[in-house]
Amino acid sequence: MTRRPGPARGAAGAARGAAGAVRGAAGAATAVRGAAAALLGVAVGHLAADGPAQPAVALAFGGLVALGECVRVTLPGDREHAPIGTAAALAYALLGPLRGLPTAHGVLQVVAVAGAGTLIGAAGAAAFRGVRGRVTTKGKASDCGRRPRGVPRAIGPTAAGSGYDRGAQRVLTVGFAAVLFQPLYNSGALDRLPLAGPAYGLFLAAVAALAGLWDAVLAAVLERSRSGLRFAAALEDQLRSLLSIGTAIVATGLLLSLLAGEVGLWALPLFCVPLLLAQTSFRRAAAVRATTGQTIETLARATEVAGYTTPGHARRVADTACALGRELGLGSRDLALLEYAALMHDIGQLSLVEPVPGGATALLPDAEQQRIARLGSEVIRRTGVPRQVWQQVARLADPCRLADGRPDASLPLAARIIRVANAHDDLLTAARRHGLPDPSGRLDVLQRLRLDRGGSYDPVVLDALARMGRRGRGAD
Repeated sequence: MTRRPGPARGAAGAARGAAGAVRGAAGAATAVRGAAAALLGVAVGHLAADGPAQPAVALAFGGLVALGECVRVTLPGDREHAPIGTAAALAYALLGPLRGLPTAHGVLQVVAVAGAGTLIGAAGAAAFRGVRGRVTTKGKASDCGRRPRGVPRAIGPTAAGSGYDRGAQRVLTVGFAAVLFQPLYNSGALDRLPLAGPAYGLFLAAVAALAGLWDAVLAAVLERSRSGLRFAAALEDQLRSLLSIGTAIVATGLLLSLLAGEVGLWALPLFCVPLLLAQTSFRRAAAVRATTGQTIETLARATEVAGYTTPGHARRVADTACALGRELGLGSRDLALLEYAALMHDIGQLSLVEPVPGGATALLPDAEQQRIARLGSEVIRRTGVPRQVWQQVARLADPCRLADGRPDASLPLAARIIRVANAHDDLLTAARRHGLPDPSGRLDVLQRLRLDRGGSYDPVVLDALARMGRRGRGAD
């Protein structure tokens, strides 16, 4: 007779599975960093032993990579990019003839130049930020390591990750592109193939596209290790980024290599100016996003200041909602929108004549919850936040099933998540007020939520909350 695992064994198995996933993600990221360090070490050693081919060309491209790293920009989506540096490194990897004359730098020199330029540029940028920080703080404690205002917590401690990860990603991506192109060019294989005119450009475009996809995979591996996103969600985020700013960077690198082949190194400064101007526009867009985030944080505290909700309720609901979103595989963009909606989910309470006792809307009748949600959605709609945010708030009190018993496919997942997260905090706060200690309080709350499983609360979200509780990831 086969024995079923008891609750303790099931919880232990879930914890072991989660721990194994975390170790696997960390191990993959460590492998990426180690491979980049080893490749760069071999490349620098080779360059030191044999000397660079065409030093002036290497210096020009390396300098442009370093400049691009110094003027790195944070784009909408809270990811840091260095469009100039990345495009210059890719152009050097795809550089064939230079002004009609053959080049011979090869794969290892490409890696060494890109890696050295990245390290020098990163060091210069760090030194500049340090000097600027000492000037602006005027003796106050440094804000180093803190989250910039307006940046959602949902996207992780630092959306772009460490500078080391960015450098490792670039070294491996540029090395991949160089491996696809440089051996064919240096061996003369391209001359023997019918790759003249447009065909040569199409070949370079194919190599650049493959390099872009490889870069997205590497970024997803590193992002999963940093933020805890599932690999599929992290890869989706990176592919979405590739289709926006990534496409422009890849196309710029491709065109830069082709133009340098025709006019020489004068192509480098010609391409720098429009990219620098584009980065100014990106910075303005990022500033607008930061302002939106600050507005949302301020609105989220309005119900607490007015005495309608308990202190910290909006933040606790947002943290629990984001943890549930990660558990269910949401990407960083969807997590940011989810956090915004969760922070402002109680704005509709400001329309009430008398506050709800304890601010616990989860204890109200469904019709009253829906009225508060609709009123809050109308307020949020006028703040200029993305459309998905106020739509999620408007639907967060709707039942999961239609009148005929079928699941409501139109109900956004974010709305279902926020409803569970809000009820979890309302009931847990009430349990603590009545003296029920943790973890008994959390277990009691989960049991009460399961009583309305499939009605008010989505079974999939409740199962995710239970898994988080077994792993000790639930919000307090």
